[in-house]
Amino acid sequence: MADFVTVAKVGDIPLGQGQAFNVSGRMAAVFHLADGTYQAIDDFCPHMGASLAGGYVEDGVVMCPWHAWGFQLCDGAWLDNPKVKVDCFDVRVEGDEIQVRVNAKE
Repeated sequence: MADFVTVAKVGDIPLGQGQAFNVSGRMAAVFHLADGTYQAIDDFCPHMGASLAGGYVEDGVVMCPWHAWGFQLCDGAWLDNPKVKVDCFDVRVEGDEIQVRVNAKE
């Protein structure tokens, strides 16, 4: 099991937005949701490889900035076909640090 890695401080990621971070050799898109929590998924859209961190976030869904593919942040499922998913990563806040755990790609 991989360890948690600090990627940012609380307040670094604006509310309702995401940022991409290299965590243990993988790119993770970390989102600051409207309820104040954080969620993280694989940063790359499986359609054409766009960075999902730059997408529009609303109601727990991020829309790919290139072609508007929507992914649920809670489980990585594509809205048009939930069998297609991007990886989700564990996020925790320890003190003022946002930490992400990324397991090796299988």
